[in-house]
Amino acid sequence: YLPFTLKVQDQDQDAVDPLKLKHTTWPKMLAKQLLFVSSLLPLISAQETVLGVYIFHRHGDRTSKSFAPTSLTDLGYTQVYASGDFYRNRYIDANASSPIFGISSNLVKNSQLSVQAPVDTVLQNSAAGFLQGLYPPVGDVLGTQSLANGTNVTAPMNGFQLIPVNAVASASSSSNSENSAWLQGSSGCGNAIVSSNNYFISAEYMEKLNSTASFYQSILPTINGTFTAATDTFKNAYTIYDLIHVSEIHNKTIPSGDLLTTDTLFQLQTLADNHEFNLAYNSTESIRAIAGSTLAAQILQQLNSTVTGKSKQQIGIQFGAYASFLSFFGLAQLPAVSADFTGIVDYASSMTFELVTNATVSNTSYPANNQISVRFLFSNGTASANPLTAYPLFNQSETVLPWPTFVDQMNKFAIGDQADWCSACGNTTGICASASTSTSSSPSASASSSSGGGISKAVAGVIGAMVTLAVILGVEALIILLGGMRLVSKKRLGAAGASPTGSVATPKA
Repeated sequence: YLPFTLKVQDQDQDAVDPLKLKHTTWPKMLAKQLLFVSSLLPLISAQETVLGVYIFHRHGDRTSKSFAPTSLTDLGYTQVYASGDFYRNRYIDANASSPIFGISSNLVKNSQLSVQAPVDTVLQNSAAGFLQGLYPPVGDVLGTQSLANGTNVTAPMNGFQLIPVNAVASASSSSNSENSAWLQGSSGCGNAIVSSNNYFISAEYMEKLNSTASFYQSILPTINGTFTAATDTFKNAYTIYDLIHVSEIHNKTIPSGDLLTTDTLFQLQTLADNHEFNLAYNSTESIRAIAGSTLAAQILQQLNSTVTGKSKQQIGIQFGAYASFLSFFGLAQLPAVSADFTGIVDYASSMTFELVTNATVSNTSYPANNQISVRFLFSNGTASANPLTAYPLFNQSETVLPWPTFVDQMNKFAIGDQADWCSACGNTTGICASASTSTSSSPSASASSSSGGGISKAVAGVIGAMVTLAVILGVEALIILLGGMRLVSKKRLGAAGASPTGSVATPKA
């Protein structure tokens, strides 16, 4: 059916009324229109559905690391809140641009979320601020609860929604990491620390240390309240940059601030970028990127739970430090895409992994693994003000990878098992003490023990000893019975003048 007002146009014709077309021309024009509409059908039927996401997020603006303890500033709070609001509008809101399948759009369902952050004040508070933007207060939607005693109770703070932030359960996580000037030093991974220390004796580092000596000395008047001539060097490139960067944001006046020209500030950041990337990643020493390896495992575990659970838990969120970004960037070969991936990410930056499908999704129909793909996106700075852009991972040409391919590539460097982490790090004390003496946590050990009926070697040894003892006692009892002997106590033997050598077997009377 075509409305009478429709106008169609052939290549060399003006717009005409279809009713006035000759009978030989009309079928030709109709065929063109139908061909055009049919070309749109694949686009209509192949609409993408987001099954779940994993978001790794840096904290917001904070105070300088030179004056511990660090704390989240009001600006930082605003940044992470705005980022949470951005992701709400993208994935959660009723009018979201890329709504997640099955997500609760108004009232939070904590079963649909997994939120984590290290035991660190700045990171924990950043996560809490982000969640306030992701699921804001709902006013009187929660209604009023009537208690048994007749009291009516309404939710406080205009229906503020409570969402727990769990501590990251990882061997590489450490308390108050944001107070540490060198994040690798707080990773706890022995071999990673050794690898990063190797950078300080490399030819590249020594060249940079010597070539920038005069540059750092030129800005000493601006930081001589914190650094000395001996510490004002490339070795402390990040902490020097951090102090000046925070001061530029918050201090109205800076001692000898005229020295901090645009070019100087750019040079400070460039040197800090180089310093921190080399401490976080090295192409020939993968252990240096332990933070990225453990993060990769956490990303896989969360996304896999979404796939296997058929989107019962759709959102994974973790807050962490910039070193984890840099380590993951290196492992995922993102510097080959852009040199920007070798720099320290801005406050409130985030990288997102979207699980997507073009297959039909419903409560009764869920796509197979080979119908699911992963898209990687990154925003340098709070996503509300900086575009969330898709980039190709693992030196691939496409920004959307099939789920099986993504899993295979991530597994090449992911470390998510406690025993594997301890082995890779060379740690044998603390939480790794048991891992170094027991193999029960490793997949091969588990398989081995299960083939023996699911009993560990230690338990099997105890059982074996008990069985042996029972056999010996049984044989002894049989000898006593057949030999006509009986057991007599020391006390009775003593009364009879026997030698008290213990319980002995004597002939029956």
